[in-house]
Amino acid sequence: MADLQDELHTTAEVGKLDPPLPPPVSMPEPDDHPHDDQATDFDLSALSALSDLSDQDTADPLDRAHAVLAEHPVADGYSGLPWALRHLAWYDLELGESTVDTDVPRMRRGHVGALFWALHLPEGLTGDRAVGATLEQLDLVRTVARSHPEGLRLADTAGQVTDARNCGRVAVVLGPAAAAALDDSIGILRVLHSLGLRVLTLAGTSWASEAGLTRFGEEVVREMNRLGVLADLSGASPATISRTVTISKAPVLCTRSAARALRPHPANLPDETLAELGAARGLCLVPLTAEQTGPSVRDVADHLDHVRAVAGPECVGLSGTYDSGSAHPQELGDASCYPNLIAELLRRGWTEPDIGLLTWGNVQRVLRSADFTAKAAQQRREPSTARIAELDG
Repeated sequence: MADLQDELHTTAEVGKLDPPLPPPVSMPEPDDHPHDDQATDFDLSALSALSDLSDQDTADPLDRAHAVLAEHPVADGYSGLPWALRHLAWYDLELGESTVDTDVPRMRRGHVGALFWALHLPEGLTGDRAVGATLEQLDLVRTVARSHPEGLRLADTAGQVTDARNCGRVAVVLGPAAAAALDDSIGILRVLHSLGLRVLTLAGTSWASEAGLTRFGEEVVREMNRLGVLADLSGASPATISRTVTISKAPVLCTRSAARALRPHPANLPDETLAELGAARGLCLVPLTAEQTGPSVRDVADHLDHVRAVAGPECVGLSGTYDSGSAHPQELGDASCYPNLIAELLRRGWTEPDIGLLTWGNVQRVLRSADFTAKAAQQRREPSTARIAELDG
């Protein structure tokens, strides 16, 4: 990954005339004034630096946003596209599909380099029905990726995500899926992982509830660490979040959580939880939804500012939540609109390194950490055979 730069220098447009050269400067004889040459060199370099600063100050923030995103593309932490595609008789994501918010042309205009495809289910599905619906979505996603090879590529690890980007493809990471998809079976977790699942939402089950994680829930988290499946805590109870952060050896995610201090949505996080997440080097992916962040691009930027200030610049990312049924803020209506948000952040003084962490670097760090944790855990821990009746019965 290219080194992050503090500033982005614009280049002259093709076809523009070079500015006229300054009049020649008469140079004194070296013997007469031995220090004047140094002073002249300093003056010229200072003028050059001032010129560069002037160019940056006058650059269009949207043009700068496109340039920054070309170097640091967006790793979008949540897309509802798999469920949206179930209702379409025919679609072509490479040519463009107007019936959804996400297709390959719009992702390229928005500089999206990676996408987490959610496998969440309609409320009320449990047991065998939840397992079956999740397997069907996994099958659909793999079919969609295979049928769009010029635009999409499935990725299991941080290295594969980078490889896909370097090949001009959008990396597709599978997850989050609902914890109900396990049907209280760690064996099913391993099967889902073998099919590509990389993120699991810990909420809405008897072992990850308002009361927190049970002993079986803790065993699920340990097995997720061993496999390399990341824990998603958006929508989880404070007790579940706190306990998961404590016992997980890998960083945790909140795939759709903004700042509750700015907007009191139940999925948004209070400052104390954001601080706890930051201390554990987790990642809060701020959703681009009007309900959670507000109706304008400035509202979203406010949440990003707040999360960065409380949790730290290494603990904030982006979650488009496109095709999830949510309304989106103005200027952020589909996957092509990320430059509008980055332009707003540039106006607020965000540097290119901070934006690089926000869009790409932080997600890559979490994926790499999950890979390393899994390799270490597999050397010291056998696959879990625990059953919920044994631990929680």
